[in-house]
Amino acid sequence: MCGIVGYIGNRKAAPILIKGLKKLEYRGYDSAGICTLNDKEVIIKKDIGKIEEIDKKISLTNLEGNIGISHCRWATHGAVTKENAHPHTDCSGKILIVHNGIIENYSELKSELEKKGHKFKSETDTEIIAHLVEENYKGNLKEAVLKALKRLEGSYALGIIHSEHDELIAARNESPLIIGMGDGENFISSDVPAILGDTKKVVYLDNKEIAVLTKDNVELFDLDGKKKDKKVEEIEWNAEQAQKGGFEHFMLKEIFEQPQVISETINGRLEDSDVLINDEIKLSEKEIKEIKRIIIVACGTSWHAGLVGEFMIEELAKIPVEVEYASEFRYRDPIVDKNTVVIAISQSGETADTLAALREAKKKGAKIISIVNVKGSSIDRESDSTIYTRAGPEIGVASTKAFTSQLVVLYLITVYFGKVKGVLPAEQVRNRVRDLRKLPLQMQSVLEENDYIKLHAKQFYKKTNALYLGRGINYPIALEGALKLKEVSYIHAEGYPAAEMKHGPIALIDKEMPVVVIATKDNITYKKVLSNIQEVKSRGGVVIAIESKGDEEVKKIVDHNLYVPENSYILTPLLAVIPLQLFAYYVAVMRGCDVDRPRNLAKAVCVE
Repeated sequence: MCGIVGYIGNRKAAPILIKGLKKLEYRGYDSAGICTLNDKEVIIKKDIGKIEEIDKKISLTNLEGNIGISHCRWATHGAVTKENAHPHTDCSGKILIVHNGIIENYSELKSELEKKGHKFKSETDTEIIAHLVEENYKGNLKEAVLKALKRLEGSYALGIIHSEHDELIAARNESPLIIGMGDGENFISSDVPAILGDTKKVVYLDNKEIAVLTKDNVELFDLDGKKKDKKVEEIEWNAEQAQKGGFEHFMLKEIFEQPQVISETINGRLEDSDVLINDEIKLSEKEIKEIKRIIIVACGTSWHAGLVGEFMIEELAKIPVEVEYASEFRYRDPIVDKNTVVIAISQSGETADTLAALREAKKKGAKIISIVNVKGSSIDRESDSTIYTRAGPEIGVASTKAFTSQLVVLYLITVYFGKVKGVLPAEQVRNRVRDLRKLPLQMQSVLEENDYIKLHAKQFYKKTNALYLGRGINYPIALEGALKLKEVSYIHAEGYPAAEMKHGPIALIDKEMPVVVIATKDNITYKKVLSNIQEVKSRGGVVIAIESKGDEEVKKIVDHNLYVPENSYILTPLLAVIPLQLFAYYVAVMRGCDVDRPRNLAKAVCVE
């Protein structure tokens, strides 16, 4: 959660800090603040609300000084108040700090510091860090920070400055933080978009590392003060990729980017009639043949992608698959061994629960394959193999293009494993590759129905509940469609396997309850879904069907039709989800919701 931006250089810091914070708004926040140093004078301004509102009220961008830290806060410890907003200070007011994460032993440390005479102004766990640094400060800021960090239990990404030092200190444990390298200036940030307009050269801090930044230099150390050398990475995105590109919202832009994203995701990974990911999956053919089971760990939308992946892998590669909520996985001593492969899925690569699940599996000997969108992220660095989704920056909090690109990567893994294990002969691999190549143009054809989908949203945006139904591989798409509606429009929506409807949810159905059914044609569940639709209709329900183009049978029995092209059963979810994304988006817009920054949600969930 939350976002940090720090700057040290020759330019005025405040405009750079505020510009960066605005690029991190997608992470979710309820308050924001900034601090700059101007000839050893400390200037702090902070308040609750949106950054633009705070800036208008107390002129954040007008602060003088060439060193500064800033923060947008998503409350974890302490209420949403001005006092609890960051930055926080020590007793002297000379040490200033911004923090993402949770300090688990803060209560014990606070009690200890109070006994030593420290006075606290906020309810946060963050403020204790400033006082702990003060307690250890003897003229050397880096040494004081190192001593303080050794006392902390929990997660942190920190930006720290002192009014008497021309340096900016960054530290990281379990919460993401990057260093941006400039010419006569340097930056810290929670995520790449915040600094992308100023530099493309970054260093990713690892756990229990700190960095000391001056305007001309960056030095890295471990917690024992031992100097470290790290590779400087070059960011491949450009600043324009992280902007709206003429769309009203990032979410809509990212929905429309999906054909291009899918093309990027498969580019170089298909050749003629084969899948080429052997260089990315760093498992030998022998190791793949010895896989006894796969466990997919993920959260939220990525968990839904994992459920689709379960169908794909079991259907085509014939390997048993379990899909686990990452947040629950490590709390029951999971049975994992060297013949288990764990696939960790996370857009940001920083999801705290998924990272914890990965570490638990790795400790037990499992091989880890990660599917992430961000190179250099924690999950990427701690995995045996990583396959990047190549979705580019996803700014909208409600994931869209990341989801479909995750499904494509899962499909590539499936076909590759099936080929290596010998359960997918060459002709089937060729057919699967052919089906995948169709997807970008088919997705584009669904997006061309945008205005038609918008008309449907207009008929339903005042509803307060909705039910989403699907069977087989489309059941996770029902879950994802319901989640998208909940996330951005605040309408209560539930996804169910269509056959389970009669075990409870059928009691809710009436003319006020729209029922969205994924009813695309296949040889497995199609006839059963038609029967489920009849059950809804016989109880007065209003049915919106996602159906295959040209299907007259479904058209006759439902109230509203949204069409997708036909592809193989396994790839249909990538097409069926797009109308659901657009429907949720337009319903939310018509209800006046903040589509890109839904209340209480954050893009990167970096706390457990």
